Amino acid sequence: MAEYINIRGQSIEVVASDPANPTLGQIWYNSTSNTLKGENFGAASWATGGNLNTARGNLAGAGIQTAALAFGGATGPTGANSSATEEYNGTSWATSPGSLNTARYALNGAGIQTAALAFGGEASPPITGATEEYNGSTWTTSPGSLNTARYILGGTGTQTAGLAYGGNTGTGFTAATEEYDGASWTAGGNLNTARAYMPGGAGTQTAGLAFGGYSTAATGATEEYNGTSWTSVNSLNTGRLGMGGDGIQTSALAFGGRNPPLTDLTATELYDGISWTTSPASLNTARAELAGCGTQTAGLAFGGNQGPPFLAATEEFTGAAPTTVTITAS
Repeated sequence: MAEYINIRGQSIEVVASDPANPTLGQIWYNSTSNTLKGENFGAASWATGGNLNTARGNLAGAGIQTAALAFGGATGPTGANSSATEEYNGTSWATSPGSLNTARYALNGAGIQTAALAFGGEASPPITGATEEYNGSTWTTSPGSLNTARYILGGTGTQTAGLAYGGNTGTGFTAATEEYDGASWTAGGNLNTARAYMPGGAGTQTAGLAFGGYSTAATGATEEYNGTSWTSVNSLNTGRLGMGGDGIQTSALAFGGRNPPLTDLTATELYDGISWTTSPASLNTARAELAGCGTQTAGLAFGGNQGPPFLAATEEFTGAAPTTVTITAS
């Protein structure tokens, strides 16, 4: 029988405890547990988190997986507009005493849990360009509204450097992009594909990513923004609208959404700055018009609907990463 040293050119180290920082492919024998172990690449997964207190769809989100913010949306059987704001601590959601000043759905957001930005949406009626800033406890209406009022738009960035793009103005889909400086919105370069039903995208004001949505059909079109103009790049593998998204321009996550007429999706895709790859890990609950935030390796999906009903379900994404495994005979 061939020995490991002859196959790999090295011996198996015998240790009393697992190495603190093993490298991928490293193998060792733990003499305390009498097990053969190694460092492998663990699979990505979605796990159930704590439910929102208010089930809703077409809401917005901001923050990271362990400090997230959910706000606005449509609730109840009649789809009434919500102003409710909730904060997530990595385990459960707590209702904030600070509600949006303008109740609305199909808005978008940016920023972090203690410094978030809300903009656009449908206030039943009208379609609005209203912008609000959250300080961790209350929302304040900004004097600077979007120049083009719209809903089901895309957005990303921070509270003082936000980016809004696309959406529906009530008369049609727009390609208009606007940049927020903490006080007012100014025009940026137009999207190459006018569309709506995009997620809270990924990235920053000067390195943004827009993906998916609906133009003449559900699309996988992806564009990168450099602070001045948009460039079309490789598309999503599954065209869809109303999905969730998070991350940065070179490391983004897309999940859920709908492929019309009524196929709600669980598919998850990862973007590496060049192309999208379908993850083997799918959402546990198929849904569209959900919100998302976080990073590619630690994402958060919450809310949404299935046609309705509206959902309160929250899921946490853990990306593939190195992990220690016990090696057994196969």
